[in-house]
Amino acid sequence: MALKISPAFSSILASRAGDNNLFPSVSSTSNSVLRLKTGSSPSALVCRAANDKPLTGVVFQPFEEVKKELDLVPTTPNASLARHKFVDDCEAAINEQINVEYNVSYVYHAMYAYFDRDNVALKGLAKFFKESSVEEREHAEKLMEYQNKRGGKVKLQSILMPLSEFDHAEKGDALYGMSLISTFWAIWVEACTFSA
Repeated sequence: MALKISPAFSSILASRAGDNNLFPSVSSTSNSVLRLKTGSSPSALVCRAANDKPLTGVVFQPFEEVKKELDLVPTTPNASLARHKFVDDCEAAINEQINVEYNVSYVYHAMYAYFDRDNVALKGLAKFFKESSVEEREHAEKLMEYQNKRGGKVKLQSILMPLSEFDHAEKGDALYGMSLISTFWAIWVEACTFSA
């Protein structure tokens, strides 16, 4: 960081250059900037005022030093600062997976609500589906965090309404509910292997 002194003060500093009791390793240069030397190369810039008089005319220009770095920052308001080598297809696939996770969470939550009813009263299945719903929602949230860290945009779609009744005349409630989940997972695994 450089502090430049106006030319009006260069004569004051030049006359004081020999007086080095406060700054013994200070040298004055022709452009009125004092450089503090350690060893053979200057490591810091110092400016001092004559006596206790306030020093005016000092120009502070911090942006000149970081101008190269500032040129790398995008100026458009919608451009992400974090997006680097993040392909649009990858962003779309992550958004699709976020929506799948939310849909699965919603289905599990509906099954939890069904099995927790007083007339069904399968508390173990209700607990399993509630925990599964929370787990799937956490997956979606982790994917959303990742999408935001990489500079992508999360695009949520509408969630499909799940079934609310899982009673079956032949299979019964529990077997029918678990067979639906088994079928659901088979379809999901097939979709994942097909897209890969």
